[in-house]
Amino acid sequence: MHWTARIPGLLLFIATVWTGSSTCAEAAKPDVLFFVVDDLNDWTSLFDADAPIKTPNLQRLAERGMFFTKAYCVSAACNPSRTATLTGLRPSTTGAYGNKSDWRRAVKDRKTIMQRFMAAGYDVRGAGKIFHHQLAGAFHDDESFHDFQHIRPQLYPPEKLNKAPKYGTRNTDWGEWPERVEDSIDYLTVKYCVEALGKPSGRKPLFLACGIYKPHSPFFAPSQYHEPYRDITLPPRKEDDWSDLPAGAATLLRSKKWFWQGMTKVEGQRKGAYQGFIRSYAACAAFADEQVGRVLDALDKRPGADQAIIVLWSDHGFHLGEKDHIEKFALWEKTNHIPFIVVAPGVARPGSRCERPVDMTALYPTLLELCALPADPACEGVSLVPLLKDPSAKWERPAIMTYMRGNHAVRSDRWRYIRYADGSEELYDHDGDPREWTNLAGDERFEDVIAKHRKWMPKNEAQQVADYRKPIEKSGAGR
Repeated sequence: MHWTARIPGLLLFIATVWTGSSTCAEAAKPDVLFFVVDDLNDWTSLFDADAPIKTPNLQRLAERGMFFTKAYCVSAACNPSRTATLTGLRPSTTGAYGNKSDWRRAVKDRKTIMQRFMAAGYDVRGAGKIFHHQLAGAFHDDESFHDFQHIRPQLYPPEKLNKAPKYGTRNTDWGEWPERVEDSIDYLTVKYCVEALGKPSGRKPLFLACGIYKPHSPFFAPSQYHEPYRDITLPPRKEDDWSDLPAGAATLLRSKKWFWQGMTKVEGQRKGAYQGFIRSYAACAAFADEQVGRVLDALDKRPGADQAIIVLWSDHGFHLGEKDHIEKFALWEKTNHIPFIVVAPGVARPGSRCERPVDMTALYPTLLELCALPADPACEGVSLVPLLKDPSAKWERPAIMTYMRGNHAVRSDRWRYIRYADGSEELYDHDGDPREWTNLAGDERFEDVIAKHRKWMPKNEAQQVADYRKPIEKSGAGR
């Protein structure tokens, strides 16, 4: 029989093999482990081996893939940062500018990154703080998970330690607590994630989101995490740091000045209080690092772990007194600079570093491409796969940050440019001024630099979406 006579049978055989192998192809999709850590800044050994806060598990994770040394949040507040990263849309597009913004009302039909993976056949699970609040009905999006472990936050002792009795709230407190690590909320989050990784994968690949709450305030961690930081140095400060700041900075931060002013008052009444506050932040960061390590240990016991895609990022940075500021809610480097690691086997070389400035609108399209899911043209960031393949590849996009409507920052390789809603500006040269102590805006020598950065500002800015109107369960997690 001539071979052409066998074509119908051959086509049937090919079709059968193709159809029969679809389950295998689905099973071959890589698992995705998705970490987000709250309020973790760049004062860690991940960024600098000599930094005071030691994060060996973040370093261990970075050795498996690529560490982006100049990664930035989209907004220096929990809700707008997480909304932008998880939807791929900037606050200037959605109108979700603040921590109370009802992001789902703003983007009713927008699929989150988790929903894209659900549609692609993944078993999507999560625990901890992924959206701004993890409690059902308060910003959290249950539609983004097949299963989600809601863990009620327990953020401070039943009897407050009264470290900061003269100002603030329970959220400004710090100290050594609880006695048992097992009683902390992040331990319980990780317990869920470890159990999820230990279950057979079945036919579906796993997308597991792990939201580590610490080092978010209040800064409580068990005593063993405080011990290495008894003599921690204080962050470098410049006494007259606000002398060259424009009116826009003062306006944006007016409602936030109380935290540093209160800390100054407490330190005056009880010397060493400020160092205790810093030590407690470091302890919480070290505790968070250890929880990441527990999840990595569980992943390594899972079949196919060597092919898993892993990402880790923080929703924003955190000031510890630099520029006379505590917390986030600003457009300076310390508030927006974050840890960002991508492990992509076969794509990113283990132990590699990329120094190109990137912001977290890139995470959504990057994960789609790494897992061979269809691209989404609505994403406002672009995939980082070219940089994962070659960290020195041409990259002309700066990182762009927004905090509240009209206030934006642009971070290029060398410069940070800030423009406030009133049009006033800041410019810092990070080659010679990494702590941003000298504002160069207004110096005519740098007009061209400002013009080049100004062009990246959002051209259109959505009106701020209405605040979330259902009462949020009072758990101390509202900041």
